[in-house]
Amino acid sequence: MRQIEWYEETQWLHDALRSGGAFVVAADGDGKPNPMTIGWAQVGIVWSRPVLAVLVRESRYTYGCMRASTAFTVSVPRPGELGDALAFCGSRSGRDCDKALETGLTLVPAETVEAAWVAECGLHYECEIIARTQQADADFAPTDVPETFYPSPDYHLVVYGHIVAAFADR
Repeated sequence: MRQIEWYEETQWLHDALRSGGAFVVAADGDGKPNPMTIGWAQVGIVWSRPVLAVLVRESRYTYGCMRASTAFTVSVPRPGELGDALAFCGSRSGRDCDKALETGLTLVPAETVEAAWVAECGLHYECEIIARTQQADADFAPTDVPETFYPSPDYHLVVYGHIVAAFADR
């Protein structure tokens, strides 16, 4: 695994988000890391720094983890790998099970932030949380987005992470 510039492998992340997803990992209030599958994220420049923004619904166990944490990681599988683990971590709650144990994923400490990586992945972003924004019905323009993606008012928390390090194995 070598350290890379944050922008070097963004296409890999984009491809993963369009297919099976990637893992966001944040710790709960007791410090236990919880991996959750994400299919939506944005990478770019915000506040003059590299930022990775992830979205977590209020109903998810990871929501509380993101509220309790100061950092998170995003681990991206190599193309075609970890499909079963992504499906499991996207459909099961860390409230009810240890997702890493159930899937055989190895969570290892990140290099620069207080969070963990999914070791089986080939690309990792380490992020310090710099802002959180809770979406509400009034925030949406009159489009099909609210009715298509929010049939019930389970809106996302948008968590902005300053990318402090990125690592890849290719």
